[in-house]
Amino acid sequence: MINAERFLADLHELRSFGAAGVGKGVVRPAYSDADVAARRWLATKFEAAGLRVAVDAMGNLFGIAQGPSVLMGSHSDSQPEGGWLDGALGVIAALEVARSCGGVSVVSFQDEEGRFGVTTGSAVWSGHLTLAEADLLKDHSGVALGAARLAVQGMVTGEVSPAQFSGFIELHIEQGPTLDTSGEQIGVVTDIVGIRDMKITFEGQQNHAGTTPMHLRRDAFQAVAAFNAELNERFRNVVTPSTVWTIGHLSLHPNASSIVPGKAVFSMQWRDGDAERLGRMETIIRDTAAEIAEARGMILNSGTMLGLEPVQMDAGLRGALERGAEAVAPGRWRKMPSGALHDATNVSRLMPVAMLFVPSIGGISHAFEEDTDETDLVAGVEVLAQAVAGLK
Repeated sequence: MINAERFLADLHELRSFGAAGVGKGVVRPAYSDADVAARRWLATKFEAAGLRVAVDAMGNLFGIAQGPSVLMGSHSDSQPEGGWLDGALGVIAALEVARSCGGVSVVSFQDEEGRFGVTTGSAVWSGHLTLAEADLLKDHSGVALGAARLAVQGMVTGEVSPAQFSGFIELHIEQGPTLDTSGEQIGVVTDIVGIRDMKITFEGQQNHAGTTPMHLRRDAFQAVAAFNAELNERFRNVVTPSTVWTIGHLSLHPNASSIVPGKAVFSMQWRDGDAERLGRMETIIRDTAAEIAEARGMILNSGTMLGLEPVQMDAGLRGALERGAEAVAPGRWRKMPSGALHDATNVSRLMPVAMLFVPSIGGISHAFEEDTDETDLVAGVEVLAQAVAGLK
């Protein structure tokens, strides 16, 4: 049996590393002082649970059980302004199941939140990305991952072989409104959507904002605005109601009120459960950007394409979770897809994977207000424990 009080106490203590803002906010980006301190704290918890601590060059932190085991966990880094449960729940839940049930190893993957890319730590561990390639990735401040990971160099023990693990199960908050709205307690994930992410740059001509006529301007921001409007129109007959796309981080140069911006750099991200549709969307994005650039006298540059394919959950592991859900929350659980990206996508390259969701109050995540009722948190851990028992 799990110890609910111990589990919740550990979860709250992990939040203290980088606690910020209102409510239960956390600022714990990958390789920050708070992130490294949290990983060192987790290592002591793993050791106390009788797990062997191992850390690879990326800073992925493992607590490894003796003999073959199921791997459970998630990540402990946060968004620049995040909540206390995103990722952290999966790590502490896995720790509690390892202590209570045995035969379970635990992992906290590094940089899941994408300071440097897309689920970077598990991408390197799974072979989707080489360490040399990852080291060249830069955050929005221009810091290279290769320089940032020096912060965990003192913890590194060496490579961690996936061969010792029979499968991977990840517990996570839903990060959406479905379970909270329906009043259900558990979601058993059927599949995880695929994702594509790239940077696009429009470079025009910086000029005086008061003396440059509108029809002569090569305004980079106007190019972004036109691109966004045209993209929405061209996607209309391609996407489904569950398809999403986002123009995210946008930087203008020189970003001054009296200067026509000569350069705009922005992130373009899109997600869907169908790989073919993701490819069609990429073609539309590239063609639209090229047409906008040509029409407005812009130089167009596209950055490295990052992304992951859609992934189906393993039938055996998923079945164990479904049986656990029915035992813990009879009639109050559902099968559902994941619209958010998770480390399980990368790990699926190495072994069978499955995922479990608990509700997010108000559907809020990636924000200081992120929260889940503690009864639901405990229920999620109980389902994991039931699943592990069913797999033995």
